[in-house]
Amino acid sequence: MTAIDDRVIGIFENLEVPEGFKAELIRGEIVMMAGPDRVHNWIVESIQDQIPRARWHRSVTQDIDLPGLTSEPQPDLVVYERDAVEGPGRLVPAPLLTLVLEVVSKTSVLRDYRTKRELYAEGMIPVYLIVDPIKAVCVLLTEPTRASASGLPDYVSERTTKFGEPIPVDLLGVTLDTSEFQTYA
Repeated sequence: MTAIDDRVIGIFENLEVPEGFKAELIRGEIVMMAGPDRVHNWIVESIQDQIPRARWHRSVTQDIDLPGLTSEPQPDLVVYERDAVEGPGRLVPAPLLTLVLEVVSKTSVLRDYRTKRELYAEGMIPVYLIVDPIKAVCVLLTEPTRASASGLPDYVSERTTKFGEPIPVDLLGVTLDTSEFQTYA
């Protein structure tokens, strides 16, 4: 990282985010957004409830560390094995994560489908789940690679399902029920 990267990270870590907003560091840029819609929260809650707590930590809006990148995204949900991380801290290292979830909002479409897809693939996070209440679809991405045919990080496997169809997430040993997912009004 450069001195500029270090300064941006310092500013980000000391940023006072106004109530009702959240902030992420994405490729050296501080991105602020309003708090989520209720539909967004219900989807995250539904997925969180379907992942067995006995084996997995299911942390909502947990900052993650992508080593070597000037990014500290805050996925809507991160899942990692219970014994993977010990003690307090703001960041969970990407190599310890099994799944990250982003619920698309009207202002995050490009970030969730492209920018974060590349970031999470580059961070070698095994499963990236995009839930899109605008299109009423879920996109399950697995098998990350640091460089695809385009030269950019990406996922090898992509499966799109409509709301109401089950989503098998083999690495977690669960099949997610999406029948209660709603779209934005």
